[in-house]
Amino acid sequence: MKNTTTELLKDSQSQIYHWTFQWIEQFGLDKQINHFINSIILFILVILFLVMIDYFSKKILLLLTIKAIRRSSNRFDDLLIRNKTLKLIAHFVPILVAQYIIPIIFMGFPGWKDPIHKLLAIATTIVSLLIVHSLLKSVRDILRTKKSFADKPLESYLQVCQIVMLFIGGTICFSILTGSSAWSFLLSLGAASAILMLVFKDTILGFVASIQVSANDSIRVGDWIEMAKYGADGVVREINLNNVKVQNFDRTITTIPTHTLLSDSFKNYRGMQQSGGRRLKRAINIKIATIRFLNNEEIEKLKNIQILRPYIEDRAKIIDEYNAIHQIDPSNPINGRKMTNLGMFRAYALTYLRQSPHVHKSMPLMVRQLASTEHGVPMELYFFVNDIRWEYYEGIVSDIFDHLFAAIKYFNLEIFENPASDDFKHFIAQQEMTVLN
Repeated sequence: MKNTTTELLKDSQSQIYHWTFQWIEQFGLDKQINHFINSIILFILVILFLVMIDYFSKKILLLLTIKAIRRSSNRFDDLLIRNKTLKLIAHFVPILVAQYIIPIIFMGFPGWKDPIHKLLAIATTIVSLLIVHSLLKSVRDILRTKKSFADKPLESYLQVCQIVMLFIGGTICFSILTGSSAWSFLLSLGAASAILMLVFKDTILGFVASIQVSANDSIRVGDWIEMAKYGADGVVREINLNNVKVQNFDRTITTIPTHTLLSDSFKNYRGMQQSGGRRLKRAINIKIATIRFLNNEEIEKLKNIQILRPYIEDRAKIIDEYNAIHQIDPSNPINGRKMTNLGMFRAYALTYLRQSPHVHKSMPLMVRQLASTEHGVPMELYFFVNDIRWEYYEGIVSDIFDHLFAAIKYFNLEIFENPASDDFKHFIAQQEMTVLN
């Protein structure tokens, strides 16, 4: 039955070609020219016919399929439409029709039939690869909606599949054009493997890096990373086979080679984001000349600070017991143990942080004194803010230091500052007034 259908199709093709050929013979041209003109006319008609078939296959068959898909609740169907998978499948119809119609055109040129069939076979291969690629894109998009895959380098995996598909498609096309087997082509590539390794060096490094980054979970899409070498300080938006795209906080995009994530160091703030606390480590430089012992009147005055009263009472009891046991002579302030204004301010800052609703209580919290420098005595505040959002974090930190800067004068302390021009002017004015007096 199949052979009978094929014979009938060939007869109909032969009749069409001979009918158009006889019509052209009426102009009295050379026979070879008649064959050429006949082929051109048929070729134009076939192209128009194939365009019509492609149009109807997309606008009618595809339209009906899309309507059926949109009625379903499955999101994967919608992704097939968005990634043009069904449109690519519709292209198969004119290619299949062309395989039966094209021989009509070149019936007068039998030697052209084989190359035309090869070109159609290559077109079929290309369309097949494009369909597979669109399916993979749909799979990637559906996996991105899954929580377990949202931070994975899916783009890298897709690009690896693209490279494999290009290699397979290239091998098939080469086999079709040359008529040799695909294995002979692969064997010939073995001899050129060194050149291929050199050409695809960055791609191979990126592929290995993508796998190791994913396996080690060192970086994910959405992580905040800092890589000073490349000027990157922002959120990872995409991990590709060859590069990682980081959107900095100034909205610029920094592109980092993927393989450098293994060879170079970078800072990932994911741990901070997951912990719910963002660290602050900042010092206030105290002018050394303003540090001194407190007398009883000053201590009593500081008791009016509510959050500091329990500390002062407990500290005074400990100091009095120590001085009584060791029979300290109170006539000289340097004898025994005394309270200092710096120690009192340090205790106040620590108590203030502990009572702040914006400080993470389960994380390290301290107010410590660092080694003195030419800029005074650094009193460092080390704590974690319980809001990791940048704008809120900066606002909380500013409020805390605003308060401490304003409170420090109540302890008769001064913050160290390099002298400004106004300081020199004030000093000169004082010296002139002294001389006049």
